[in-house]
Amino acid sequence: MKPNNKLTYISLFSSAGVGCYGFKLEGFDCVATNELIARRLDIQRYNKKCKYESGYICGDITESSTKSALYSQIDLWQKKEKVSRIDVVVATPPCQGMSVANHKKSSTEIVRNSLVIESIKIIKQINPRFFIFENVPAFMKTICTDIDGVNKTIAEAIENSLGAKYSYVSRIINFKDYGACSSRQRTVVIGVSKDCADEVSPLELYPDLVAEKTLRQVIGALKPLKEFGEIDENDIYHSFRVYPEHMRVWVADIKEGQSAFDNTEDCKKPHQVKDGKIVINQQKNGDKYKRQYWDKVGPCIHTRNDQMASQNTIHPCDDRVFSIRELMMMMTVPYSFKWVNTDLDTLNHLPYAKKRAFLKKEEIKIRQSLGEAVPTAIFQSIAKKMAEALRHLPINTATINKIIREYGLSDIEKLKEFIAENVLSLSAATLGKIAEMANTSRTDNAAFFTSKTLITEMMKSLPDTDQETIRILEPSVGVGNFIPLIVKKFEGKRVILDVVDIDKHSLEIAKLILTNYDIPDSCTINYITDDFLLHDFEERYNYIIGNPPFYKIASNNTLLSVYRKQSINRDTTNICSFFLDKALTIGNYVALVFPKFLLNTPEFTKTREYLSEKAVECIIDFGEKGFPGVLVETLAIFINNQRRPSNTRITSITHGIYLNQPQSYIFDRKLPYWIIYRNSEFDKVCKQLDFNVFRVFRDRQITNKLLSDVGDIRVLKSRNISDDGKTILDIDGYDSYISSASARPLSVFEYLQKDNVYLTPNMTYKPRMMKKPKNTLVNGSLAILVPKNDIVLTEEQMKYFSTSEYRRFYHVARNYQTRSLNVDACSVFFYGLLRKEEKSAPITEMLSEQENIQLSILD
Repeated sequence: MKPNNKLTYISLFSSAGVGCYGFKLEGFDCVATNELIARRLDIQRYNKKCKYESGYICGDITESSTKSALYSQIDLWQKKEKVSRIDVVVATPPCQGMSVANHKKSSTEIVRNSLVIESIKIIKQINPRFFIFENVPAFMKTICTDIDGVNKTIAEAIENSLGAKYSYVSRIINFKDYGACSSRQRTVVIGVSKDCADEVSPLELYPDLVAEKTLRQVIGALKPLKEFGEIDENDIYHSFRVYPEHMRVWVADIKEGQSAFDNTEDCKKPHQVKDGKIVINQQKNGDKYKRQYWDKVGPCIHTRNDQMASQNTIHPCDDRVFSIRELMMMMTVPYSFKWVNTDLDTLNHLPYAKKRAFLKKEEIKIRQSLGEAVPTAIFQSIAKKMAEALRHLPINTATINKIIREYGLSDIEKLKEFIAENVLSLSAATLGKIAEMANTSRTDNAAFFTSKTLITEMMKSLPDTDQETIRILEPSVGVGNFIPLIVKKFEGKRVILDVVDIDKHSLEIAKLILTNYDIPDSCTINYITDDFLLHDFEERYNYIIGNPPFYKIASNNTLLSVYRKQSINRDTTNICSFFLDKALTIGNYVALVFPKFLLNTPEFTKTREYLSEKAVECIIDFGEKGFPGVLVETLAIFINNQRRPSNTRITSITHGIYLNQPQSYIFDRKLPYWIIYRNSEFDKVCKQLDFNVFRVFRDRQITNKLLSDVGDIRVLKSRNISDDGKTILDIDGYDSYISSASARPLSVFEYLQKDNVYLTPNMTYKPRMMKKPKNTLVNGSLAILVPKNDIVLTEEQMKYFSTSEYRRFYHVARNYQTRSLNVDACSVFFYGLLRKEEKSAPITEMLSEQENIQLSILD
């Protein structure tokens, strides 16, 4: 539970507060609410939205005074209510320039849309645990003017300002699928602060699907209204809105689904009389003067729901537009919501004339507010889930280890009992972490906890499908971390999910943890205890999704030859490669977590070759952020097994890079390996260099046990080479020596007297080069570059390797890796010689297959 039990939120562009009334219903306190129109803010007052009067902030959010008032409220709550951090910021900025209902779009659209940027800046400043944007379907693709003054999509603007601190998801949902009786598609963006994102995914905060409700189910029990101006005596908001009586004949005879324009007689069609002749009104939309169906879901509620000439406004059987109460029920606005500062019972007891006067004054304002609102149930559902998440803030690793020790959870039976009973009322996410960390065999199976942040990013990048029934396979499910998000990703579909694990205890734990989730009846989960690589799968899968184990199988393990026999890449012993190869034989779409060295190491050359022939649609580079506490670089690769290569989306979580690259460009066969961040600057440097001119030697034998601070032969290390590569540096306490007797048996000894080879540091993004001095050796922190054709580098050529231009190039050439930065048989390719004139193409050289194999052996 968070330190202060108060649940707090801030609402921007809040209109009458219809949507965020759902937060109030779930026990949230509104710290501040901002709205430009005072009368709408008054409605929020009537509903006692804010505890303090100063929380109602009327004004333009772009004005510094308005923002100052907003931040002052946060200070007030910090001092008076001991609230250390705001839980939620809700922003529903105006949608001018985005909505299809707005035919008249002005030249100020982009500026108007930049109100979104004000919301982004406020969210960044406040740093809430969660944020919500709600807007039109085109919201994320719409152009706005970002903080830097550059016009870009709203999606890019959100990522640029909030992507580093938040895990977020954007989904287009239809309100009718989530409790409202109103068919309206909207974009809902939900963000979770990354310090909470492994506890709850933004995907899990979206409302759950509910069965559609028809108008008959929602408003059918209300009193029919047949007379002009009729008001239900028990509900002032259920009334027959009057209109010119001559228009009644236009709608009197039409049936459900028909428009007044469908009448056969011109006099019954919407018209005007000019010079004694009937002139039929123009029918811009097919939904004007249209009677709705009793047994279908209600229409989208627009702001001009008071007019029959507007879109889909006519009652299924009465000759009128929907009443306010009907609209409220369709929009899930409860009876407790107040439009004025007078209770409903008092209004209902007014004389008829006063009721009419009241409606004349208030009705249009109420109707407009309903037309702009988010159904209360939508935000209430999100609020309920956020409240539940806030009861279970993340528990750190030290606390988890303490729980494991105190409850003896290394014992698998005690672990199962602990999860089943959950005496500490822990969240399902925390139980999963405990299960993984308590599992003493996890190192043997290379089964580390897969964070929700990582899985969320994968779910965002998975393509949707039109198929109603889909088969999904999770090949190494562990304790089931992927399952809830896979189910949420494909909600509304009939999902057959097969989950496999070689460890029966992991599957039993997965079942126990899943009892904490509401798995819909439309999802069938089949648990398979077996070795994925040996299991005979009878079905082909639409998707194969998961995080296979990463480890090298010992050469004396009899399974190695069995696995290799059915694999494409037989040059590796890493089990993850065998998982990938098999997945591609039984899956139409494969999305797997993988070690980042897939991109470049010689052992995966064959894997890269065959994947280049397939459609690699996306690569997410997690760097070292994929597995908290585990020093391994990972990525997720998405392969469409049914399409030809086209473009590949590249995402770097660590560097905030987002590219859409032609696959043939980044998988260029002239390159020694994939360069996923390749760009024009990289190509420009390529044209200045001749590549593939060195072989590489890296010592693996000189250990610290062989070194001392005195000796016969100096052993150079990476820090001994100056930043510009011109000088050997003497460093007290760092310089090392080796005896001749110890050095002579070593492979590196053959280079002792050679000065026609070159040195460059390993494991650095500050490459530099110098000639190796005679009578020196090097340890593994330095690579020895051996010219292939007795090339002698000039001073200018050596100096170039320490320039900022080459170092930027080298970052891209090494795919921003941090763990596999040794200069190996592949990456030495990029240590090129500076040319006097540019080449005609970036890459004109390439490693031959035989040369690559030989260099791999040498490396």
